[in-house]
Amino acid sequence: MLGTALCAVFPDAMAWDLTEIDITKAEETAAKIAAWQSEHIGDEYVIINAAAYTDVDGAEEQQQQAFLINEVGVRNVALAANAIGATVVHYSTDYVFSGDAPEGYNELAPPGPAVNVYGESKLAGEHELSKAQVRHYIIRTAWLYGPKGKNFVDTMLKLADKRLELRVINDQQGSPTYTKDVAHGTLELVTNDYEPGVYHLVNGGVATWYEFAQKIFVLADKNVVVTPTTTMEYPLPARRPTWSKLLNTKGPVLRPWEEALADYLGTKVA
Repeated sequence: MLGTALCAVFPDAMAWDLTEIDITKAEETAAKIAAWQSEHIGDEYVIINAAAYTDVDGAEEQQQQAFLINEVGVRNVALAANAIGATVVHYSTDYVFSGDAPEGYNELAPPGPAVNVYGESKLAGEHELSKAQVRHYIIRTAWLYGPKGKNFVDTMLKLADKRLELRVINDQQGSPTYTKDVAHGTLELVTNDYEPGVYHLVNGGVATWYEFAQKIFVLADKNVVVTPTTTMEYPLPARRPTWSKLLNTKGPVLRPWEEALADYLGTKVA
């Protein structure tokens, strides 16, 4: 989902999917990147890693797979990048925090303890990248939606075609974020002399899942009754944070989440 948006914003980039590179294999990753570099001598190299294990609930049982991709895979990319003098852009998540701070988390806030296994694996990936002594950007984002991937917006729209009433969690807060905006923010970071480091790229403002769903249905003109429910009433295998607010204090400022959602749905903010 994020990779699709990045390809649109970086049209001249060489894009590799799982069928073309497996970042969990160190030798394959190094060889693939070295071969590409040999054909582009003299260029400045930026490697954007949008690969990840993203099944939050699945990670609770598939811990080895989650860490293999989100930790070992990141290490392999970082080492391969270091060998050719490349800059690495890597994406992480709000779930590297415990999620118990109502005021939110800025880029300097120490992460951990992660809220779930997925968050632990992503935090381990951040640590691997930091240890690799390669020039890098860690971009944390949250509540992503966009074309070509499973996401909350599309799920709500599909359910709206089947049901007249829905119950949605109203005691978790975060920043719904459009993949297109993250991709444009990434472009701005790497082309405008921002210092390497940690950045938080999320659309402006916060909402609960309930408020997010309500806005989706208003903008999409769907006549659905949305009833708030609680995390306790809707248990999932992986714990979710109560407060998932990432504060952007130094990076490109993304538009409010309502505007981004309207753009995605092809409507105007009501």
